[in-house]
Amino acid sequence: MKALLRIFRPSRKLVLIIGGIALLGGASGGAALYVGKDAILGPPSETVNGAACTDVNLVTIKKQKRIWIRKYIKTEPTDGMTRVKTALRVAKAVYEAQKPDLVQVVVLDTNGPTLRSDIRGRAIGADVVYIPHPDAAVESIEGNKTFTARYYEGTAAANGLFFGERVDLPEDEITTLNASFKDVTDCIDPIAVAATEGGEGKSEKPKKGKEEKPAEGEKAAEGEAEAAPAAGH
Repeated sequence: MKALLRIFRPSRKLVLIIGGIALLGGASGGAALYVGKDAILGPPSETVNGAACTDVNLVTIKKQKRIWIRKYIKTEPTDGMTRVKTALRVAKAVYEAQKPDLVQVVVLDTNGPTLRSDIRGRAIGADVVYIPHPDAAVESIEGNKTFTARYYEGTAAANGLFFGERVDLPEDEITTLNASFKDVTDCIDPIAVAATEGGEGKSEKPKKGKEEKPAEGEKAAEGEAEAAPAAGH
């Protein structure tokens, strides 16, 4: 029996190797618990790219040879920074698809208004204006800036209105956020989804506005969606 034990007894070197592997595995597990999965696997998609969204209304404005697009979207309840990231991502997706001179994206809460006449003030959770070539376009609504972005902090109330503090992001921070997107996707179009599903179920149809001309001297009130710039404004 003793002879058999001597034969099958692992060597000291083998014991040290097995122990080292076990220690390393335990340390890795401990590190994962201590550091967090975001540090190892990367932050969640919503943290980087914003939230999923649904189309509500689309307005295309044509003035001379310029095209401005104003898009209204809605998201599930989320924080202000996620809403503004969502708006930036969608603005970039719209520009890549249509190449307009100006893109404005207005973010509403899922319980917010859908009529354009009601979309103003604190119904707007985030508002982004993207002018890819401000020098070539008519004077922008915020000076000669490529981006403007603002949002209300916190989530919306039950009626879809936002009562947090308004935050206006500096352009360099907006540019950094815009460059960080790993996936540039537009919002879900309920009409397209209903058509794919054969019309089953009810879906809220996004309202697409007719081509409009910007009103002369039209100005955005505080917290409202920015109007497309009028000539000479």
